[in-house]
Amino acid sequence: MARGAPLTEHVLRRGGFGASPGDLDALAQYAPAAVIEYLLNYERQPDDVDSKIGNPAYATIAATNGAFSPDTNIEHARQRWLFRMLHSQRPLQEKMALFWHNHFATAYSKLAGIVESVQATKMLALVDGNAPGPRGQLETFRALSLGKFRDLLFEVARDPAMLVWLDGRTNTKLRPQENFGREIMELFTFGLGNYVEQDVYAAARVFTGWNLAFVAGGTRVQTDPASYYQFVYNASAHDADPKVFSFPIYPDGGTTIPARSGSAGMQDGIDFINALARHPNTAKRLAGKLWNYFISDAQPPDQAFVEQAASIYLSYDTSIGAVVRYIFNSPWFSDPSRWFTRYSWPAEFVTKSVKEVGWSGYSVDTSRAALINMNQVLFEPPDVAGWELGQGWFSTGTMLARMNFAASLALNQKFNLARAAGPYRDSAEKVVQYYLERLSPSSYDEEPLAELKAYMVTGAPWTGSDAQLQTKTSGLIKLIVGSSEYQLV
Repeated sequence: MARGAPLTEHVLRRGGFGASPGDLDALAQYAPAAVIEYLLNYERQPDDVDSKIGNPAYATIAATNGAFSPDTNIEHARQRWLFRMLHSQRPLQEKMALFWHNHFATAYSKLAGIVESVQATKMLALVDGNAPGPRGQLETFRALSLGKFRDLLFEVARDPAMLVWLDGRTNTKLRPQENFGREIMELFTFGLGNYVEQDVYAAARVFTGWNLAFVAGGTRVQTDPASYYQFVYNASAHDADPKVFSFPIYPDGGTTIPARSGSAGMQDGIDFINALARHPNTAKRLAGKLWNYFISDAQPPDQAFVEQAASIYLSYDTSIGAVVRYIFNSPWFSDPSRWFTRYSWPAEFVTKSVKEVGWSGYSVDTSRAALINMNQVLFEPPDVAGWELGQGWFSTGTMLARMNFAASLALNQKFNLARAAGPYRDSAEKVVQYYLERLSPSSYDEEPLAELKAYMVTGAPWTGSDAQLQTKTSGLIKLIVGSSEYQLV
């Protein structure tokens, strides 16, 4: 069983979460360039994946503590997102949402400690229209995933979850709060070395009055799903004095945001966001992060790539979609020497594993629980800088967690795996070859490949019986999915 065109598989690993056998069959007639267009133009595909929850043809959900309520229960929200990663017809949209979730890292635990669990979950995960209140942060990432970075930055600046996470809700002219002003420069845009300490204080003053308001539901308490928080601009809390920066804010080189009345003061933040989004160093920093996400985090970004990607970003008015299109069609992306040179994030690993191994009777709650020991709990990055990526995902403990997940998934799909291998039962070596082609590890060296083959005949001569297939194929999948070769995408 040949999986398909190697470049197409590479596109689906990097632009999505890998491919199931069904995915590959559906895309077999298309050239890699057409598959790239399919990923990029995801709005042409239906966004009906949530309606598949509960359908026996898809992975299952574990609804603990009552009915499944992913808009108000964070554990359910995590399951819904994993379900979407696994089954969405818009894989690049989910892949970019994961990228932005790390870039604008916001943790549920702090939010819940301040506004309680229901409101914290709504702030992060509410699907627009499912309950009163503004859409959750994740939905903003989905909606603007390939749009203009300037627009996304503006929405993040007034996002209720971010206003709680970085304390913007308390930012007033009497007590400017510096957290968001610092991080929007240090982490969200052009990075360290491009601003001085006076810029942090000026940035805090820019966003004075960008606060939150509580809108009470029928019971007037935070635990009421009908209650919600929304962004509010408090003109009386805005610092109307000029703000002076060490870098240009305006196209003419001006470094001072002028004095404005409180009623007009929200323009200060818009001007500042525009300046940061359009700064050349923001363009280069985003280009580098997108290189690491889509091309390689084992090899540093090629300077020619950074310059070209940054130029496209600026030429297309901060369009992330234009940059991602350039990446997918670039020689760096298609170069086979850079395939399998990126370490899979835990969410990618578990989703790709389930796609390739199978999900009949499988609960995504198993993936959610497994991610805890792999050090990636969705909606819970460790701090505002996000997770430590690349080799940082791996330690003795986290690699053991991946191997344990591989074992549990293989056991869960034991009978399906044996059935699929049935046509190749006359030879243990054919079964190994079948599963190496069905799955997508990087190439094995001669010695570990020989060990996989030896495993199949250890304990008893190969007969290809039903019992032997059930035992050995499950063990083989555990070894492949748990191997170092499978951790690369």
